[in-house]
Amino acid sequence: MRVDLLCSGSKGNSCLVRTDSTSILIDCGSTKRYLMDALSCVQQDPSSLDSLLITHTHKDHVSQLSRFASVPVYSYCELDHDQWHLVRPLDCFVLKDLRITVIGLSHDAPKTVGFVIEDQKEKLVYITDTGYLPNHEKVYLENADHYIFESNHDLGMLMKTSRPMFVKQRILSDSGHLSNEDSSMNLTSLINDHTKTILLAHISQEANDPERALDVLKNTFLKKDMPYRGLRIEAARQFSITSILND
Repeated sequence: MRVDLLCSGSKGNSCLVRTDSTSILIDCGSTKRYLMDALSCVQQDPSSLDSLLITHTHKDHVSQLSRFASVPVYSYCELDHDQWHLVRPLDCFVLKDLRITVIGLSHDAPKTVGFVIEDQKEKLVYITDTGYLPNHEKVYLENADHYIFESNHDLGMLMKTSRPMFVKQRILSDSGHLSNEDSSMNLTSLINDHTKTILLAHISQEANDPERALDVLKNTFLKKDMPYRGLRIEAARQFSITSILND
C-alpha cells in the first residue's frame, strides 16, 4: 500500500491510497490547480481512479467533486453525483484488493465518517473532523500499521484567536474537532507494536502549530511509558505532500 496525503487542513483535504491494482482518493478539497498538480506530482491520472471516498460535505473536503464526474463515489452523506453509492457507518465493502470499513464520526456536517482501509498486508486508519471517537467503533481502529489522525487545535492558542466565541465553542464541542490532547490520548490507546506511522492531520493554521502537536503526542507517549523511537511520527502541512510507502 502506498499513501500520499496530498493536503490537510481547513483550506483543503485529500489523500490518495494505492496498491499495484487499485487507486482511491479520500476527499477532494483544495483548489483545482493545487489538487491536479498534486495528483500529477505523485503520477496519478484523475480519470483512472477506481473510486472517490467522501468523509463529509464541508467545502474543504468536496470543493473539486465536479472534477471527478466519471469516478464512482462512496459516501454516507448525500451528494449530487451520477455515480454516488451510499455507505453507512460500520459498512464494509471491497474495491478490488482493498477492504474498506466506514467509521461514523461526530462533526457539525451531516453524516460525517472516517475510513479504515486494508489490503492483505497493511491497515490504514483515516480519521479527521470529529469532536470525539465513539467507544463502540474504537475496536475497528486498533492495531493499524498507519494512522492519519486529526490533531486540530491547541486549546490555549484557539482561545487567543480572534474567532467569535460561538465558533470556538463549536470547535471544542462533541461535534467539532479533536484537540492535540484528545488526539494523543486516543492514538496512544489504539496503536500497537505493528504500528509504523502516525501522521497528525487537519492541523489548524491559526489555532495550532505542527511542532506543538508533535510535542503533545510525544509527551503523552512518555507519560504512558510507551516507547516511540521505532515510529515515524510527523505533522502534515496544509499544502505539502506527505507519503507513506510500504516496505
